[in-house]
Amino acid sequence: MRAEDTPPIPAALNAFLLVAAMGAGALCLWTASHAEGLVVRLVAAGVFSYVNNTVFSLLHEATHGVLHPTKRLNDGLGRLAATFFPTSFTLQRAFHLTHHRNNRTEREQFDYFRPGDHRFLKRAQWYAILTGAYWAFVPVGAFVFALAPGLLRKLRGPGTRYGEQTGADAYLGRLEDAPGGTIRAEVLLMVAVQAGLAYALELTPTGWALCYAAFAVNWSSLQYADHAWSPLDVREGAWDLRVAAPVRWVFLNYHYHRAHHRHPHVPWLYLGRYVDASAPRPSFLRIWCAMWRGPRPLPEKAP
Repeated sequence: MRAEDTPPIPAALNAFLLVAAMGAGALCLWTASHAEGLVVRLVAAGVFSYVNNTVFSLLHEATHGVLHPTKRLNDGLGRLAATFFPTSFTLQRAFHLTHHRNNRTEREQFDYFRPGDHRFLKRAQWYAILTGAYWAFVPVGAFVFALAPGLLRKLRGPGTRYGEQTGADAYLGRLEDAPGGTIRAEVLLMVAVQAGLAYALELTPTGWALCYAAFAVNWSSLQYADHAWSPLDVREGAWDLRVAAPVRWVFLNYHYHRAHHRHPHVPWLYLGRYVDASAPRPSFLRIWCAMWRGPRPLPEKAP
């Protein structure tokens, strides 16, 4: 529940940005599919990787109920935004709120080797995040759940080191009570929107793949750079990363991630007010470059 003194949700601005970002994304998909020069297609894919992060940031707002003050409109716009990821809004909300509950606990310390960890598995997870392969698990997982929900549940691994180390037990455990009918409807919507775009814009597989590969790398890299080697604390375990202002604007202040974890019901527009100027603020580039060296040994005093 949002506190009474929480800033108001910029509903009209959010709706405008969602329409604009989705329109820009569609234009990038069309350009990547029909432009004659390779350079133009690559530029279109690069631009798509940013504007689709605007869409994702608005999806993120919806998961916290701060995209629109009316719940029905918040969820409806969230479902629309999810089709461009593409994924199920209900699954995304369940998994993201699980992340807030487990942030920097043993279930989400992918940046450290803990005693008993399977090192190959930990490195595989780590570089899947950095290379963008992590993104593919989201739409594929939503599709698999819609068709065969029992298959994902079998991957949960409750009570095993695998289940704890990968976070599979915590995240896939959320599927036990997931509304299967709603998720299947959202996956059908996701497929319909993607198929509609492909048909209406005459998208080529190569053009679509270029755009989504660029988005996968751009999106996936930030998803852990804002947590890597931050304090092992559920609420404080994130960074307010320094990044070029235009990039931060496109990501709708997503880089102010510690402020978000401290105040998850504050809309993106006001997060800058909640940044702790006295706390360390590493640059995104420095964290991202350090990540390529792989996970580190767990500090001796860590829990």
